[in-house]
Amino acid sequence: MSPLLKIRAERDQMSAIERRIADYILENAHLLRDYSSQQLANALKISQSSVVKFSQKLGFKGYPDLKYSVGESIARGDGETNGSAEPVRDDPHAALAESLWHRKSQAEQETRLINPASRIDAIAAAIDAAGKVFVIGLGEDGIPARAFAIRLSLLDILTVHHFDPVLMAAGIAGASAGDVLFAFSEHGNQPALCQIGRQFRERHGKLVSVTRHTANALCTIADFPLLVSAHDERAHIEPLLYQSALRHLLDMIFVLLCERGERLAQLDGNLERIRAMLEH
Repeated sequence: MSPLLKIRAERDQMSAIERRIADYILENAHLLRDYSSQQLANALKISQSSVVKFSQKLGFKGYPDLKYSVGESIARGDGETNGSAEPVRDDPHAALAESLWHRKSQAEQETRLINPASRIDAIAAAIDAAGKVFVIGLGEDGIPARAFAIRLSLLDILTVHHFDPVLMAAGIAGASAGDVLFAFSEHGNQPALCQIGRQFRERHGKLVSVTRHTANALCTIADFPLLVSAHDERAHIEPLLYQSALRHLLDMIFVLLCERGERLAQLDGNLERIRAMLEH
């Protein structure tokens, strides 16, 4: 596991001092081999013990182990920190495409790292066993929510999708034990969704939150928090990374569902009926 990927994935959960250390390492990873823990501390104007504790929090015995692991990662070409891959052509569009693909790939790796396979399997099992799956997302979060709801419907999973919290509050009145609610909220701090989530859990339903990998109210109350890690200093790039990593995460759940029982045959049948409708 690349230490640079781990640092990026865990950054949003770090304290202010830890984020300063993380950012410095990510930006100067190729220089880290020349730094002792004291020199790194001096560069950041923090205590040496803060550097040591940071290393241990990441699972290393100390700073030397972290430094060695980062050096190995760079030698392998893992987790580059400059935000772009070296373009193989001079075409400016090719360079842009390669850079964007590289950043999306990093975001997907980070996101996969913080969502254990056991959690993904448990979510797929809960959906498969549910009588109904409720899906809600407000504003821009409504776009991936709607796409996911459609995909579930194509698998013959009874799906109730709303983009209005009032309508969803009314909808979950008919929820039963074992039903599943997917609540999409990038930052996880919308009071209405948190209230709906609590009401749903009172009915013994399973709440799946879909948020960034930050401390937020929605993922705190969820049975299964799905977390997305996507970071970039450029305001126009970061949302693209978030959407890409989120889509990849949801695609994994969809593929797992397709491989359960008769779901794939149900998908094929529904797609065939849709094609027949479009051809007439």
